[in-house]
Amino acid sequence: MNFKKSAFAAVTSVSLLTFSLAGPIFAADSSFKDINNVTGKDKINSLKEQGLIKGISDTQFLPGSKVTTAQGVQFIAGGLQLSLAAIDFNKAPLASSTFSKVKDNAWYAEAFVNAHYNGIEIAADIDPSKPMTKELFTNLLVQGIEKVGNLPMINIVPADIADADALEPSFQGSIQRSLKYNINTLDANGKFNPKKQITRAEAAVMLYNALDYLKSKTNTAPQS
Repeated sequence: MNFKKSAFAAVTSVSLLTFSLAGPIFAADSSFKDINNVTGKDKINSLKEQGLIKGISDTQFLPGSKVTTAQGVQFIAGGLQLSLAAIDFNKAPLASSTFSKVKDNAWYAEAFVNAHYNGIEIAADIDPSKPMTKELFTNLLVQGIEKVGNLPMINIVPADIADADALEPSFQGSIQRSLKYNINTLDANGKFNPKKQITRAEAAVMLYNALDYLKSKTNTAPQS
């Protein structure tokens, strides 16, 4: 296998990327009707209008539904338009060759393969059926935009996180960078709440923020 460095870039407002779970894509001619009281509703509707996310129907997003790990990986791989287009393989890779709990015929298998071969480090024994935590989604999303945008490593003054002791140690760097990139913010008590199970609305807002940061740092149109 010859692994060529993928060339990706920022998402523009006219880019048709896939922020996909499962089911049909609906026309983006109306707003979701069940997010009026949701923080970040304008960001969610903006993603819908750009064709980046879809709901259970054209008007229902189910913002409070918990995101599984499979869905979270699909959000990231689809939203960042990760693919194997810039990589040469002698044989098409299988998800099961890397991930012990991801079946090759699963609807999310391709997302795991695309994420893995585009440099996002995902544990080989990850369970796709488990709820996605805020810290895991953050870690994978930050890895994703840094790979997509070929972002340089930055020196930052670490934020004072009140519940830092609850963070997975290996995620601390990406979580700190997510705060610098304005993907996340701390709550009123200065906590990150890393073990919280994220909702569809929270995942969408984080994706919007990540793409917004990426767009501000890169200028080349994404490859198809």
